[in-house]
Amino acid sequence: MKKIIALIVAVLFVFAVASVSFAAEEKKAAPAPAKKEAAPAEKKMDKKAAAKVMQVTGEVAAVDAAAKTITVKGKKGDVVIAVDDKTLADVKAGDKVTAKYITADGKNTAKAVKKAAAAKKAEKKAEPKKEAAPAKK
Repeated sequence: MKKIIALIVAVLFVFAVASVSFAAEEKKAAPAPAKKEAAPAEKKMDKKAAAKVMQVTGEVAAVDAAAKTITVKGKKGDVVIAVDDKTLADVKAGDKVTAKYITADGKNTAKAVKKAAAAKKAEKKAEPKKEAAPAKK
């Protein structure tokens, strides 16, 4: 009888140890919800990455005064950028510009918009030559 009781106790002990090990494995598998909690941290990182300053150089294709945006034709395509009132007044369609902007919530917002200096110099050089040509004839 003592042998049977010892055998039953041993079997129960094995089941108890096995159930503890299964419970530990379930806890290891449980971190899947923890990844969901980590996802907002990744989104924060995405926002920081999205806040990275981008640059586009090209010709201003359109100026939308109502929406306070300009559209710049860049090498990789058109970029619509929200600008302030001062920049909106200074820039017109056809101007060559270099715009630095950030993307937040799917909207590009200008940090700086500069007209290309080469275009200004070319215009200044072209004007005196036109005036000088009629004087020679």
